Amino acid sequence: MGNSALSVSLWLKRILLWVPPLSFLAILFFFPLSKILALTFDFQTLTADNLQLAFRVLRFTLYQAVLSTLLTLLLGLPSAYLFARFDFRGKSFLRALTAVPFMLPTVVVASSFNAIWGGRGLFSFFFPSFNLHPSAFTLILLAHVFYNATIVIRVVGNALSSLDPKLEAAARSLGADSFRVWWNVILPLLRPSLLASSLLVFLFDFTSFGVILLLGGSQFSTLEVEIYLRVLKLPNLSLAALLSVIQLLCTLLFSLLYTRLVTRNPQQLNPRPVLLSPKTFKQRVFVSLFCLLLSTFFLAPLSALPFRSLFRLEADRGQRGEVQYGFTTDYYTELFVNRRGSVFYVPPIQATANSLTYAGATVILSLLLGFPAAFALARPTRLEKVLDPLIMLPLGSSAVMLGLGFIITYGQWLTSPLLVPFAHTLVALPFVIRVLQPAIASIPERLRQAAAALGASPFEVWKTIDLPILRRATLSAATFAFTISLGEFGATLLISRPEYPTIPVAIERFLSQPGGLNYGQAMAMATILMSLTLVGILLIEKFRLPKSGEF
Repeated sequence: MGNSALSVSLWLKRILLWVPPLSFLAILFFFPLSKILALTFDFQTLTADNLQLAFRVLRFTLYQAVLSTLLTLLLGLPSAYLFARFDFRGKSFLRALTAVPFMLPTVVVASSFNAIWGGRGLFSFFFPSFNLHPSAFTLILLAHVFYNATIVIRVVGNALSSLDPKLEAAARSLGADSFRVWWNVILPLLRPSLLASSLLVFLFDFTSFGVILLLGGSQFSTLEVEIYLRVLKLPNLSLAALLSVIQLLCTLLFSLLYTRLVTRNPQQLNPRPVLLSPKTFKQRVFVSLFCLLLSTFFLAPLSALPFRSLFRLEADRGQRGEVQYGFTTDYYTELFVNRRGSVFYVPPIQATANSLTYAGATVILSLLLGFPAAFALARPTRLEKVLDPLIMLPLGSSAVMLGLGFIITYGQWLTSPLLVPFAHTLVALPFVIRVLQPAIASIPERLRQAAAALGASPFEVWKTIDLPILRRATLSAATFAFTISLGEFGATLLISRPEYPTIPVAIERFLSQPGGLNYGQAMAMATILMSLTLVGILLIEKFRLPKSGEF
């Protein structure tokens, strides 16, 4: 009887842990999703014109995603070989440099490429006679490669470094040349990691929004961009709902394929990868050329952004007379000025304050909702195996779709700025749970029991055992939520009020307006956002959960 009562008590505690996160998701994700589905499967929505347009948009979305993925593999595979097989000076820095773009907000990446290759960028100013202006579509493809190359480098590079060098040596001893060794020995072993990295890159390119909108505008109608246009520019909520469902189904399909591929082919890492110093002429040329290529490709956009924000290269809108080219801090000082003298105008620096406020609220909400779910998932039962995928479902939907769901369901409350941190929390919550879960699971239960047996109160047990372990994971999770909120663009663009812009929304506004002053302020805002994000990345690395035995 006592065991039965104890079992019921434990089940009640687990159910209570799930109430806050599931209630939040039910109100702000599943209910809006049901509204989108109801609007989609309406006879007035499933018309021939809507289906034809949806097919055309889906076809272009797939086309640009496939092309971006192939270009990413073209750069990523040789780079993975470089990092997996060779040891050279500056390797750690170069490897970290390739990973930075993936953690930056999409608006920063788009602004960086605009700063160097755009019509008002550095290349156009310093080399006007070359007349080599990449098309908007080319810039989109390059930005996707810049953003996702680290996935191929990490996944394929780890698999390559784990291969037993005796296999290659045995093939060569049997007379196989370099091509046959790669084709018959190495490539079959790398196929799972190649497919996994390609699918993951394709998934990110398929759901790309900020890069395409800021570099290409409305002329490139992917699913994400078309949803945005049909909500704000060419209002047609039923068509936007149809496109959202198509996007969601495709994303879930690709995610399931990726999950099955990864779980079926777990990587067995070699604890001692063999690294070579480049000795032959071919090896030295290969290492030197790729180090130069990677350094230029990744450093140029990142350095062009702050440089362009500090140099005047064109006339301000309405400016007459001689233009004072060169170094200037005007773009930063103008962020504090209401030059229009309007009561309704919001100084750009207010966007920074809004972003920081939203990010702070997102951190609080994410931790309050994430801790109960993480505690339940740390010691999973059959209940957690069912609920865990539900918690992760927001990752399968785009931020633009989340914004659409908010508009359809809670449109009467869009005048309030409170919906923005709720949307940011939906995006950040799965990451927060995944950061907290292993930290909670690593707390030794025997230490708690021993402390309680020695007379420690529950508060003392929490203070002396739980807190030292959870402190670093909590700080890391909070930084994740803060950084994600700062860079969130898709949902915010749809539901934010004009008087409460965030940094990404302010950047989009400035880039869409003519004049050098507006462009310079966009570069300044993007530089501020990049700096804040880099600080967040450094803090995440500092507070990350150490390996076992490092507490």
